[in-house]
Amino acid sequence: MLTYDVQIWSIRKRASRPKTPYQLRWRVGPYPFSKSYKIKAQADGRRTELLTALRKREQFDTETGLPASEVLAQKVTTWYAHAREYAAMKWPTASAKHRAGIADALATVTPRLVKDTRGGPEMKVLRAALYSWAFRFVLDDKGALRPRIEVVEPPAEITAALDWIARKSVNITDLNTPSVVRSALDALTLRTDGKAAAENTVKRKLPVFSNCLRYAVERELLTTLPLSKVDWAPPATDVEIDFRFVPGPKLAKQLIHAVGAQGVRGRHLQTFFGCLYYAANRPSEAANLRDTDFVLPEEGWGEILLSTSTPRVGSGWTDTGESFDTRGLKKRARKATRSVPIPPVLVRMVRDHIKEFGTAEDGRLFRAVQGGHLLSKEYGEIWQAARLAVLTDAEVASPLAEVPYSARHAGVSLWLDSGVSPAEVARRAGHSVAVLYRFYAKAIHRGQHHSNQQIERALAEAEED
Repeated sequence: MLTYDVQIWSIRKRASRPKTPYQLRWRVGPYPFSKSYKIKAQADGRRTELLTALRKREQFDTETGLPASEVLAQKVTTWYAHAREYAAMKWPTASAKHRAGIADALATVTPRLVKDTRGGPEMKVLRAALYSWAFRFVLDDKGALRPRIEVVEPPAEITAALDWIARKSVNITDLNTPSVVRSALDALTLRTDGKAAAENTVKRKLPVFSNCLRYAVERELLTTLPLSKVDWAPPATDVEIDFRFVPGPKLAKQLIHAVGAQGVRGRHLQTFFGCLYYAANRPSEAANLRDTDFVLPEEGWGEILLSTSTPRVGSGWTDTGESFDTRGLKKRARKATRSVPIPPVLVRMVRDHIKEFGTAEDGRLFRAVQGGHLLSKEYGEIWQAARLAVLTDAEVASPLAEVPYSARHAGVSLWLDSGVSPAEVARRAGHSVAVLYRFYAKAIHRGQHHSNQQIERALAEAEED
């Protein structure tokens, strides 16, 4: 434990110890420490070092009696070695998508945190070595989780690249220097081709770098978080949805009908897009829907009970070795569910879909051509075909209903414009209320304006009485 409670006494000479008569004594917290020297100048020099650390308001370690800076010096490790420890610590509990995101962020900053670049590999090779071999983990033949580089025989260029970064990586304590931290932060703002990275990309990678530094503090490799020493801010992001390009109810209905006109695959995916619009499902949620997730009455409103999501991230990042990661709902506990009422039009669509196409062996409604998990490329192509069929040339060239996710935005917007309370909209959409306000502020304000008019009319009627 580190403490400021330190007392350093004067050197005393002990005649009973002729070989090392000069003793330096000090106390850290309740614990006494001492060191004996042959020459008084040695004892005085060491006492001066301890006093200097104390004057600098440096904490001392109760276990060793040493200033924190000296404890850190004894634990010297490189940034690269620490980053591997961090990735290993996060892997077991992280989702497959988050695992890939951690590796991506660490592979971005690690090449910048080097002593020099002499003899370095091509950046493309180094990034592949870090992303796919150093920061990716697999099970060995004993079932233990280890870096892929230690389990699978890599190409020679990968081995050479990782040997180089292990030699050239800066010590973790070098990140106490603001210029070193700034070089890593600046790396987050660039793509591999040197061009500026998208604002959301920087926003996604920055927390990984920050958390990796926090883990260094937790491991007592750093005494404080270095980011506070640097005057740096990520690029501003505008996450609020531009409602000029979100389809309204009439256009959304036309697009969904146009999906159904795109042959057999279009008919198969029409209800998929119906779930995105009428129930505001995320594509990864809708892709995993099963017949048992629905309540489909003969008349009136039905219900979807969402419990899982299947984003595609690549087989190297999942525990199963499959390219899809089946996990709980976004930002929810693994076993959490979300009930979404669905209007009669979607109830009929689901009923008709099951009647025409049946389900997969595991009950999934929507599947790829070959029967596997539905791919974003497949439903994305169908959506673009529907846009071409419905929109004008100018609208096709614009961001109007640009991606399948636009159907979800349209569904949430419909609920807000219909007067559903933001709290209920957030619950149905699987957002927090804060996120809903950040993304859908304009639509919420439209609803508030309508509510204000209703309140004003009521007050006016009261005045007339």
